[in-house]
Formats: sequence, structure tokens, C-alpha cells
Amino acid sequence: MLSRAPRPTVDVVIEVDGGIVLIRRRNPPHGWALPGGFVDYGERVEDAARREMREETSLDVTLVDLLGVYSDPSRDARTHTISTVFVGRANGNPQAADDAAEIGVFEEATLPKPLAFDHARIVADYYRFRRTGERPVPD
Repeated sequence: MLSRAPRPTVDVVIEVDGGIVLIRRRNPPHGWALPGGFVDYGERVEDAARREMREETSLDVTLVDLLGVYSDPSRDARTHTISTVFVGRANGNPQAADDAAEIGVFEEATLPKPLAFDHARIVADYYRFRRTGERPVPD
């Protein structure tokens, strides 16, 4: 029997000196995105977030906040995913690895467009959170 359950994922808005880290995806769907990925069976979302950040950015990230949970069934054209989105901090220079073809550090005014998935919404929510301290309100 085929499971119709959504797949859990994680994304992290990584704060580094000069902005936030985005990756240009090596695999479809292509485009710029927050680093992230699927949670493995038996893995805590916090551990998955740290693992994915090491794999895609070569950074050891400290998770400092939970931004929110994003679950729109259309957020990923491949399958229904539910993403737990963290804010993290890291030192050092990010290096593209694993699923990342390219990596960059961007300020709000220099973000590449368009961003993949629903990451434009997540990044806008992040900047609003940083300015006001208010977390995104569920729709």
C-alpha cells in the first residue's frame, strides 16, 4: 500500500556575517533556496537540520530559533512536504557541497529571484521576525 503521508523536511535560515546563506540547487527543482532537506527515519528535526547544513554548506550551525512550520501541499511540486524552519548562526565561509551547485551570502536587498519552493515567503517571514520579533501567524 502506497503511503500518502507528507514527508518531513527541514530548512534553516543561516545567519553569517553579511547576510543569510542561500544555495543554488544542483537537482530539480533548480533555483536558489534555503539549505535544507528531508528528515531521515528515526532522526530528530534538530539533528536533521544540523546534518543538512553540514552536507550542503560545510558549516556547523547553531540553531537559535524556530521560525515556523510550513505545510502548504503545493510548496514542493515533487511531493507534499512539511518543513520545520529554524534560524541558525554560523561562523566561517560557506562552501557548496552535496546538493548545492553554488552558494552565496545575501542581504535582504540583494536576494536572488525567484527563490525555489515557498522560500520567498519564508525569507520574508524571517526578515519580519528579525525586525519585529513576531513569528509568522498560521493562515
